Order: sequence, then structure tokens, then C-alpha cells
Amino acid sequence: MPAEIAVHPSPTKAFPATDVLDLIGNTPMVPVTSMDTGPCQLFLKLESQNPGGSIKDRIALSMIEAAEREGRLRPGGTLVEATAGNTGLGLALVSARKGYRLVLVIPDKMSREKIFHLRALGADVVMTRSDVAKGHPDYYQDKAEQLARETPGAVYVNQFENTANPHAHERGTGPEILKQMGGDLDAIVCGVGSGGTITGLSRFFAAALPHVAFVLADPKGSILREYVETGHWGAAGSWLVEGIGEDFVPPIADLSGVSEAYTIDDTESFATAREVLRREGILCGSSSGTLIAAALRYCRAQTTPKRVVTFVCDSGNKYLSKMFNDFWMLDHGFLARERHNDLRDIIPRRHDDGATITVSPDDTLKVAYARMKLYDVSQLPVLDGGRVVGILDETDLLVAVYGDQRRFAEPVRSAMTSAVHTLPPSAPVGDLVPIFERGWVAVVAEGDRLLGVITRIDLINHLRQKVD
Repeated sequence: MPAEIAVHPSPTKAFPATDVLDLIGNTPMVPVTSMDTGPCQLFLKLESQNPGGSIKDRIALSMIEAAEREGRLRPGGTLVEATAGNTGLGLALVSARKGYRLVLVIPDKMSREKIFHLRALGADVVMTRSDVAKGHPDYYQDKAEQLARETPGAVYVNQFENTANPHAHERGTGPEILKQMGGDLDAIVCGVGSGGTITGLSRFFAAALPHVAFVLADPKGSILREYVETGHWGAAGSWLVEGIGEDFVPPIADLSGVSEAYTIDDTESFATAREVLRREGILCGSSSGTLIAAALRYCRAQTTPKRVVTFVCDSGNKYLSKMFNDFWMLDHGFLARERHNDLRDIIPRRHDDGATITVSPDDTLKVAYARMKLYDVSQLPVLDGGRVVGILDETDLLVAVYGDQRRFAEPVRSAMTSAVHTLPPSAPVGDLVPIFERGWVAVVAEGDRLLGVITRIDLINHLRQKVD
């Protein structure tokens, strides 16, 4: 490392640590060895190894400690924040250790794993809409600010304007990268959620290694690439990647150091994250897929060797029900499925062999209930010798057992509906609507052979995919 470079040393992790918060930072750096990086070397900083599972642990600790130093946050106080999930997890971890109450406002597109994790840490979670823009009363940041005003003594963390956010990366993440790369580094690929990472790192490297290029990885639908390239932006779209991309430029985001920007759509982000797991053995989250996809594009576009760093922002274990779930990917059109150009294209796949979940008329209602819970379905076709003889839905089950739970031991035939409306796969899609208007589900069969069941949400998913 050149002698003239001044590094602010990060604290060394001591084992055993005195507190889990001591484990924030000093995350590993690993090279990509099994993917095409062109003439370049690509390195991944594993922020997923922070105790809360993401890079946001750093800013959570920094912002809370800043509020303590400034006297705004007192013992037993309340914190309020708007978050896409990971900042909330970091704040929840630090708040739990320090004894603060935490209220989090979260858009409704966040993964269930994150929400379960937040609640398990003791945070109060307020869900709000993800389909509205800044200025709408249900926009997650505006709603959080309102809650903070209405809660006596509450501190609004406001990661988007909090200067302790980029400070965490300027004093911690940047020096770590410089040390781990031995002072030999050409480019860093970042995403922008609040803007803290790219702002803090660009400030640090402007002094430490001024030649380091900053590359923006932006989800398709976000306005940030357009802003970087033109200084203006239009209307934002929508995207499913969590934690990065914005419909405005966060106040703390300094994007003046960005030299290139790549737009990465959800399909490429999810496919890259899945490929990183298969090829590199690293379970990374959806925003990491965006960053790594952009980093790979940047590396492959170079004509001379460069050393490039990007981040595994969080762990993929927070997305097992989403991008690592083949059926979720199929339902959202991110994985190709066999096409028939008839009603079979609307039937969802819910487990590995693609078959519809069924029961027999002689199975007990307890068995039927267990299958509904296991496969998250609300109705089960009843097959007898491969022929559809009825259907059992949640209402049938509830009516059967309400007031006499002993009826769980009775056979399905005692509660099923025998009048089943069956359609051939060649039937027009429009034939589904009258069935749904009657409160039924559509059973699709070819002769006596069951092909599957279509519900209202299955048709909605199908129509949404056609729009996209």
C-alpha cells in the first residue's frame, strides 16, 4: 500500500467479542473465480456476514450512536424509520441491544423473511403501500415522518438525510476495502438506496485513491441512472429487487463521482443471484444480484485488466420464499415454463413435479387441512381413481368442523362439494370469469384426467405477466 495513503483503521474483531455489536464491520472479501469477468478481477465484499445479515448494520449503529451523542435519544427512547427491510433489521438489532423501542414503516413488497425477522427482534412493523410515490400519505417515508411527529419524544432516524449514514462508510467500509485490496483497486460498483454507501466511499477514495471509478448499478424502473447521465429524471417505474433504486434522489446521495451507470432489470438481477449461488457458493440477496450483474457487465466491457469490487449486500436467506423459490419465479414470469397457449398456461405450479395438490374422498379432513397448510392452497380437488369427484375448500372445511372439532377425523367425502365446474384446457379464458363471480374455482380437466385448478389470483398473475 502506498505510504502516502492515510487509512482510518477499523477496530479489530476480538474473540470472544464482548457484544454482538462488536461484530459489525470487518467483513470478508473474496474473489469471483467461476464466472466470466472478462480481463478483470472481480471481488465481493461479504456484507452478509454482519451480525444482522447486511451492510445496513453499519449505518444503523452509526446513526443510533450519533443520536445518543447529540442527546436526541435517551435511555428507553423510541426510534421511527422508513425502510426497505435491511436498515430496519440493523436498527432492530442495535435497538434490542441498547433497549430502545423501534417503529418501522415498510413497503408491502418486502420479503416475508425480513418481516418475520424484524418482529422477532421486537420491532413494531407498520406495513404500507409500495405502489405510491413520495408525497402520497401512504408513501413509506412520509408515513414514517408522520408517525415520528405523532409519537412523543420519538426520534425519526431518516437514513435518507442522516449524515451519520455515509459517515459509517467513509470511516469504516472504505478503509476496510483499501486494506483488503492492498491499495490496488480500480473500480467499485454500488447501488443506491439511501445513497450512504456510494457517498461515503466516494468521499474516502477521493482522498485515498482518487483514480478509483464508481459505477452505479440501478434497477430498471429507478430514476437514478437517468439522473446521473442527464441531471434530470422522469417518472419512476416499478421493480421487485429490494433495497436499491429510487423514485427521487436522496438528499444525502452524492452521485457526482459516478462515471458509469448500468440499468439491470429484475430478471437479470434474480438470475445473477441464483448463478452466484450455483457457481461461487455464495447465497446473496436480490440487490446483490443487481450489483454483481452490473459489475460483470463492467468487467466484460474493459479492454485492460482492472481490479473491481462490489458487494454482497445481504444474505439470500431473506429471499428463499421469493427469488430462490422456483414457483414464485414461475408465477412472476422470471423462469420459462412450457407453453400450451390454453388454460394450462394459467395453472400454477406449487411443488416440484408440477402436479396439483389433491386429496381422496377417503382421506380425513385433518389430512386435507394439513395439505392446505403445507402447500398454501385454499382448495383441494378430490380424486377417486384419477377422476375428479368433488372439491374441498376452506369454507367447506370450516363449516364441517366448526362446533365439533372431532369431525377432523371424518372423511373428505363428508364435507366436499360434489358439484364441480370443469373446463377443458381449450376453453376461452373468458369462461373463467363467470365461475369466479359465483365464488367457485375452475377445475381444468381433459376427459377424466385432472390438469389443475385455477383461482382468481392465478388469473390475475397471468394477466399481470402479459402486461409486463
